[in-house]
Amino acid sequence: MSEAVQSSPVLIGPGSHVVMHFSIKLADGSAADSTKVHGKPARLTIGDGNLTKNFEDCLLGLKAGDNREFTLAPEDAFGQPLPENIYHIERVRFSGDTPAEVGAIIAFGQPDGREIPGIIREVTADIVTVDFNHPLAGQEVTFAVEILSVEAP
Repeated sequence: MSEAVQSSPVLIGPGSHVVMHFSIKLADGSAADSTKVHGKPARLTIGDGNLTKNFEDCLLGLKAGDNREFTLAPEDAFGQPLPENIYHIERVRFSGDTPAEVGAIIAFGQPDGREIPGIIREVTADIVTVDFNHPLAGQEVTFAVEILSVEAP
């Protein structure tokens, strides 16, 4: 004869494997990003570096089925914009394939093969100003999460 064992839900902790939907809302209430738009939840491991520590700290102790919202100051989310992340590039380095247009987001190749996105902020006759700060840097954001599953490390 077997006994039914009531197991406790797995809580999010260091090394947990988490599947969740999330939305990022700006202070004006507009949505900046949401996994629900594409119907593909995010999969992550707590502590793997894909999320900031402040964001991960908000998830600790949650379990499958939990829905939470938390607001983070710019310093706790995507940081403040840094002047050293603004570059002035000669306009001749842009082409018809990658036109220099204000507001365009362009992937720039790095020496190590990685690409990082830059937002074109200004275009003059000779110089293109590219901002490599995160697009949400300097903004307070509200994260809404729906935890779908949690697996222990």
